[in-house]
Amino acid sequence: MILSTEFVGGVLEALYAAQIALRDAWHGLGLSATVADQPAWPFAQRLAAERLLLEPGHARRVVITLACIAGALALALLALLLAVLRRGRRRWIPGLALVAGALLVFAPWPSSALLWAPAVPTSLHRAPQAFSAQSIAQGQAVFSRHCAQCHGADARGEGPLASQLAQWPPNLAGGLLWKRLEGELFWRVRHGMRDARSGAQTMPGASALSDQEIWSSLDFLQARASGQMLRDMGAWERPVRLPVSTLNCRHGGRRASDSLRGQRLQLVLPAAGEAALPQEDPRWVTVVLGAAGNAGDSAECLAEDRALLPALALVLGVTPQQAPGHRLFVDRDGWLRARSVPGQAAWSQDDLICRSEAAPAAASDGPPAQGVDGLLRRMDADRMRLVRAGYPH
Repeated sequence: MILSTEFVGGVLEALYAAQIALRDAWHGLGLSATVADQPAWPFAQRLAAERLLLEPGHARRVVITLACIAGALALALLALLLAVLRRGRRRWIPGLALVAGALLVFAPWPSSALLWAPAVPTSLHRAPQAFSAQSIAQGQAVFSRHCAQCHGADARGEGPLASQLAQWPPNLAGGLLWKRLEGELFWRVRHGMRDARSGAQTMPGASALSDQEIWSSLDFLQARASGQMLRDMGAWERPVRLPVSTLNCRHGGRRASDSLRGQRLQLVLPAAGEAALPQEDPRWVTVVLGAAGNAGDSAECLAEDRALLPALALVLGVTPQQAPGHRLFVDRDGWLRARSVPGQAAWSQDDLICRSEAAPAAASDGPPAQGVDGLLRRMDADRMRLVRAGYPH
């Protein structure tokens, strides 16, 4: 049996939702505490979704076992219903019970070592604030003051004090941040880390930081790692959201940028003295960062948040001085998808720098669309979904 990526993703979403529901129910009954303003995960382990994505055989066993459990439960409910009704079909009850038991006995139960992963009370926590320009700016300041001495200004783990630790800090400029649940990253920053064998402290806990400062530092690290990924690979290996900021729109006044979800955005970072900006186009909403000359008079929306330019520079992997002149396309779900570098004349599908592993095939009816039309069609057809530690978010 071959399981599609979409099917496995749906199973993982359901398992994640089931764990959230269990956590909240446990907390609602007063059986678990509140940690960092969210219900704590009360168990020492959680389902290891990351292994389901990496091991197709393991994923098949889990799916088949879940189907067997569901079948056994359905048969048990049917037997209970027949017992309550007290009709002649009660003679079926032993047979139903036998089949239900057989489903459980012969289910291909997965190895517990692969099914479970160590958990902490904040394992299923989510950042309470949006991934925003202000949060990234705050996180950058926090990281510079409290973390860079060990992790290094570039977050690669080679800071001035790194050699004094029992173990060199990990490289946070790559994909490590997406291989961990954000709640587990929060726990490690708050409480530090120890070597599993010796028990020696490998990272001190950030007891002096507020919860918000820790979440903001994680936002900054995600933005910075995205930029490093773009520099190293020429694309984002994992989707990156447009940092939320305040816009001043001709129709609608002041509003948060994420209120435009459902529409495509073309984000323009005008270079100094640039006066010729894109004309309005019904296919997207044009958002201009600041105002260049009289450009602000014709822009559909102006992004006046001063924190947005350095935040975008981070995710683009450039300095704030190099960012002007770039243009970005944002899809209907709020993901940054395509980039035009300074001096580029026109858009094409080659400008798409974030795409899924299983990109959709081109439509067979008629010639393929070229230029910006081809880019927009590809963006719309190839929907993004962020995955953290195996769980779709």
